[in-house]
Amino acid sequence: MRKQIYELALKIFNEQLISKTKAAQKACEILKINYDDVIRRGVSEFISNNKKEIDPGILEASESVEVDYENVPHLWLKTKNASLFVKNPFHNNKTIDFESVISECISSYQEVPKIGIPKCDTFDRLIWTDVHIGMDSYGHGISLYSMEWNESTLVSRIDVMVNFVLDNKTSDILIIDELGDFMDGWNGETTRGGHKLPQNMSNQEAFDVGLKAKIRVVDALSHHYKHITCNNICNDNHAGSFAYVVNSAFKSVVDCKFNNVLVNNYNKFISHYIMGDHCFIITHGKDDKNLKFGFKPMLDPRTSEKISQYIRHNDLLSQSKYIEFSKGDSHQCLFDMCTSDEFDYFNFPAFSPSSQWVQTNFKKGRSGFVMQNVEMHSDRKNIKPFFFN
Repeated sequence: MRKQIYELALKIFNEQLISKTKAAQKACEILKINYDDVIRRGVSEFISNNKKEIDPGILEASESVEVDYENVPHLWLKTKNASLFVKNPFHNNKTIDFESVISECISSYQEVPKIGIPKCDTFDRLIWTDVHIGMDSYGHGISLYSMEWNESTLVSRIDVMVNFVLDNKTSDILIIDELGDFMDGWNGETTRGGHKLPQNMSNQEAFDVGLKAKIRVVDALSHHYKHITCNNICNDNHAGSFAYVVNSAFKSVVDCKFNNVLVNNYNKFISHYIMGDHCFIITHGKDDKNLKFGFKPMLDPRTSEKISQYIRHNDLLSQSKYIEFSKGDSHQCLFDMCTSDEFDYFNFPAFSPSSQWVQTNFKKGRSGFVMQNVEMHSDRKNIKPFFFN
């Protein structure tokens, strides 16, 4: 059985170009085996000894001009008989097992026992999305609207959001849904690669800012709520694995620091959770590689059928009375409660200002977040959008 796990993890590692740890986890999930540290170490050693070698053609072409093949994003080889353009899948593909690094750093700390969710007739829900940490919306002052987006403006907006939540608190339970694109990109590109992004932070700087931002939110709110659940979408078109790294670190810190804060990191494109009679289907709206155009701001028959199929597959109608489909990505605040009889279709606004590209091709736009006060066992839901000036 161990050999089967190792070989499947190696296949996933080579095909999906993900970390050894994530490959091991996915292999265990497929084979329905409990994942543990022994399996992680075994898979890591097996992959190191058997991982796919660099294509000899790429290696030979790089060595002929005395260039490290990992620094070559693509090749254009011209001969008398052919002209070939080749992308190099090994360009800057040095995999860091972030989860192991984070686990090792906190190994001397013990996780604090978690308390259960208290009984309550209501719960508060905070939704923020598309934070795009690292995005350069200012463009050295030459962007159309010259809106700065950096650590200082992010912290300022977080403090505004925290105060708004406390001013509108109606329950001892808080759900915080972060719907993806928390980080703007890795190495100045989206998670799919090939799409260059103007950025004002290095990967390291963005990681530090993103992790501190998440901790700042729960630090400020954990003293005012008896229980907080943080749901983080880690499958999107900008952040992808970078979001998982940040949120994995965030979860590790929270598990050692707060007994009343629970963190759920979702790697599936679409996930859901249930509170009382309410079901919330959460997604970014566009995934890390497959969905080319993503879910549209306006619900159409094709999108409606996809969501209905998800609802039927997970038998959500028998588990809940009220279903909300929550998405980001569109950077718009649109709440559709009428098109579908099965579910509400909600688009949530971006927390960050508009990118340079959006400013130039569309308009300045509005950014903000949304808070909801929800009754557990009725359709009463007080929706409170907030927009930054």
